[in-house]
Amino acid sequence: MSSGLASPISGVDLLGLFAHFLMLSLLAIGGAITTAPDMHRYVVGEHHWLTDAQFSASVAIAQAAPGPNVLFVAVIGWNVAGPLGALATMTGTLVPSTALTLAAARWGARRRETRGIRAFTTGLTPLTIGLLVATGWLLAQPYVIDGAHRLGAIAVVAVTVLVMLRTRLSPMWLVGLGAACGIFGWV
Repeated sequence: MSSGLASPISGVDLLGLFAHFLMLSLLAIGGAITTAPDMHRYVVGEHHWLTDAQFSASVAIAQAAPGPNVLFVAVIGWNVAGPLGALATMTGTLVPSTALTLAAARWGARRRETRGIRAFTTGLTPLTIGLLVATGWLLAQPYVIDGAHRLGAIAVVAVTVLVMLRTRLSPMWLVGLGAACGIFGWV
C-alpha cells in the first residue's frame, strides 16, 4: 500500500480517479459500498494501483473504524495516491451524491404519496440487495480462494446469511463474529 506521503500517480491519473468516483457516486444506489465492485475493477483490475488484498484491507479497515461507511472510499484513495488520492475519491464521491440527494429529497417530499414515488422506492429494495451481495462476494473472494482459510470463510458467510435472513439481530454482532474468527485465525 502507498505510504500516503507522495502521490505515485500522475495528475492526469488523479483527475481520472476523481472522475471515476464522481461517476460512481451517481450510480451508488444503496450507498457507496454498492459500487465497490467497480471501484475494484478500476483501481485493481484496470490500473493495478492496488492488489486484491490491499483493496479488501482498505474496505475492511474503513468499515471497522467508527464513523460513516463511506470512509472506505477515502482509504482506497489514500492507498492509491496518499492525501491527494483520498481528496480525489472523497470529493468525487460526496459532491454529486450530496447535491442530487438534496434536490431529490426536496422534490420527493412534496410528492411522497404519489404512486410513482412509492413504486420507485419499493423497486430499489431488490436492486440494493443485489448490489450488496455482489460487494460481499467481492470482499469474501480472496479468503474463499485461499485454501488455508476457505472453510472458515465459507462458514462465516453462511452463518451471516442465515442469521440475517432469519433474525432481526444487529449486523454488528456478525461483524464482531467475523473479527473474532479472524483473530483466532479461522478465516
